Amino acid sequence: MKLTKKHKATQVIFLFALIVTAALTYAKAPNPKRSSYSPVVITEDFDSIMAKMKAAKPEVMNRQMDLLHERYDLSNRPAEGVTMSRGKPIQDGVRVKLPLGMTWQKLAEMTPDEIREKGWFPKGLMPLPFPNHPEGGMLFPQFVIDEVKKQEGRDLTRFDLDFDLPNHFLPEFPAAIYLTTRPDLGDVSQGKVVTMDNYYELFNGILNPKQLEGVRLLVTPFPQQQFNQTEDRRSERPSRGVTCFDCHSNGHTAAPTHLVGDIRPQEFRHRLDTPTLRGLNIQRLFGSQRALKSVEDFTEFEQRAAYFDGDPVTATKKGVNILERGSQVHFMAEFEALLDFPPAPKLDVFGKLEPGKATKAELRGQDVFFGKGTCSTCHPAPYYTDNLMHNLKTERFYKPQMINGRYAAADGPIKTFPLRGIKDSPPYHHDGRLLTLEDTVEFYNLILGAKLTEQEKKDLVEFLRAL
Repeated sequence: MKLTKKHKATQVIFLFALIVTAALTYAKAPNPKRSSYSPVVITEDFDSIMAKMKAAKPEVMNRQMDLLHERYDLSNRPAEGVTMSRGKPIQDGVRVKLPLGMTWQKLAEMTPDEIREKGWFPKGLMPLPFPNHPEGGMLFPQFVIDEVKKQEGRDLTRFDLDFDLPNHFLPEFPAAIYLTTRPDLGDVSQGKVVTMDNYYELFNGILNPKQLEGVRLLVTPFPQQQFNQTEDRRSERPSRGVTCFDCHSNGHTAAPTHLVGDIRPQEFRHRLDTPTLRGLNIQRLFGSQRALKSVEDFTEFEQRAAYFDGDPVTATKKGVNILERGSQVHFMAEFEALLDFPPAPKLDVFGKLEPGKATKAELRGQDVFFGKGTCSTCHPAPYYTDNLMHNLKTERFYKPQMINGRYAAADGPIKTFPLRGIKDSPPYHHDGRLLTLEDTVEFYNLILGAKLTEQEKKDLVEFLRAL
């Protein structure tokens, strides 16, 4: 049958319509291909993004709090007579909940394969997801938000998320500040949170001009992925950004959380419990994958990439701050290297307990630490770190699983952090999954197969508190 010109024209128009429809459908469909990059051009307006995320926030936070209550005893139960440097009580006891009918003694008698196959690995020892793991980003406790807003007018509130862990499991705020150069002064914080408003009056006459300039830069706000001026920020108003000391408050930590910037895809990124900067001068590995070998490298990297979830492409859009290596980076790093551990009056010059000052329980705990517990293999005195990476292979104990957007498969190698002053730095482990020192002892007793008795565990906690 011979087609007329009219039929041919109709056929061409029909085929063209099919092609256009297919193209539009493909353009609208989500792209399943993974990318290492965050989206740079945001096509949705800010008000629409904020409205949707505010509406989703209650469900997101309820899901995270349900997870925490399922895992932990979150009650406020201070340890008797034990406080952090400036007086905040530390929390007492094991808070990780066990499967019904299980005890820590029974678990310790089982092999990793048995625990894995029967699903008896306690949920509180599993990787801890971020409050909204697919979203991530810097997230601050409310007391940090309130103080920064009071002093500077900057608002670190996120409209999409609230911090999840209760305040009684977090470090004291304001934290004490000890300097390696002036141990005679003790705590130089004067009970204040160091900001642009007061850093000069606190440190003028104590630091040299380079170090003083370093502090100024550490309390200067610079744009960050969630706190900036763009339509994909997570603050209601355009923000001047964050400072180094917003997270590392007073050169210590206020335990804000984040996701590490150097792992992809998103579900494999570890939640990050902000570590203290105390004792930075004796550390040799920096960054979540420990690819940075000096504090100067780390200081520069933070501004160029870590502030932007490890994506320098979006950093350019939001206003990356390029520090000058020969002066600014050096000044900041020089001050950071002055931040000392808190005093430990029971330790001698080799970092061991002096028998005349320590209790019998602490001395027994020291014996466990350097003996049966094998803790000193990775945490040797005097600073209780070997400055190395170790893979605990926790995946021996559980099957890979998705937990609120976090794929728990394996932690990989993690850094040996110093244990000096450890009671001042809860929560514990790299992602903050362990709320107390007792939880930490149970975790390592199980993972390392140390088979400690109940008394040995208690003594070990007493020793750790003395560090």
